Amino acid sequence: MKTLTNVFFSGDGGDELFAGYTFRYKKFLETTNKDSDVNEKIIAYLNCHERDWVPDQELVFGVENNFDWNEIYKIFVPYFNNSSSRLTQVFLADHNGKLIHNMQPLYELIHKYFSIRNITPIYNKELLRYSCQLPDNQKYDYSSNSGKTILVNLLQKFNMKSFVSPKKQGFSVNTINLWNSYGKEIFLHFFDKSRLVEDKIINPNWIDKHISKNNLDVRYVNKFLGILALEIWYRLLITREMNENEKLQL
Repeated sequence: MKTLTNVFFSGDGGDELFAGYTFRYKKFLETTNKDSDVNEKIIAYLNCHERDWVPDQELVFGVENNFDWNEIYKIFVPYFNNSSSRLTQVFLADHNGKLIHNMQPLYELIHKYFSIRNITPIYNKELLRYSCQLPDNQKYDYSSNSGKTILVNLLQKFNMKSFVSPKKQGFSVNTINLWNSYGKEIFLHFFDKSRLVEDKIINPNWIDKHISKNNLDVRYVNKFLGILALEIWYRLLITREMNENEKLQL
């Protein structure tokens, strides 16, 4: 993209403000009810993000991390301990978690590195305020499990609906193929003498338990690839034994 332009228009905020994560809403609403307490809703919310963690998540980390699920739950309490509807509470968690404290800081660093100006027409104070005033049924339709209703209506009004996919694509990279083709080999190369293991950030016993398994579940594949990315980041910015121009090749 940098070879074509220094300006990038993105749809940041569309999913968080106008209900684009439809593959999670239905599950959350079906596994909670109006009488669910705060902790039950937080756990249900995290269970709708199962691709982001593994069943034995607490065993992934070394002693330096002091990983504790209760500390994770505390982060989400303000978003679920209020009088808003259950779906609005999910929107609050998505906006304050995924967007503000995850994706936006990452994107800003990427844009800064490549000297790209990122313009986000949807994510501004006016639309943020407007989205908070919209009732849930103008964002999400439970019966059809479709979201961003008001944005879809605008596309129809201006004959633009054919320009977008009718179904959210989500995470489209086939990580199983990536892992089997060369991801696992690269992982094994870097974790022969892992700095994360040496500094007790990642638990080597957890790696040994799963790394040799055939037909590894996609959640574990994604976790291994995430840990590999963390290892590279650690060597680039903490131990400084790698440089940014180095290629991940054996």
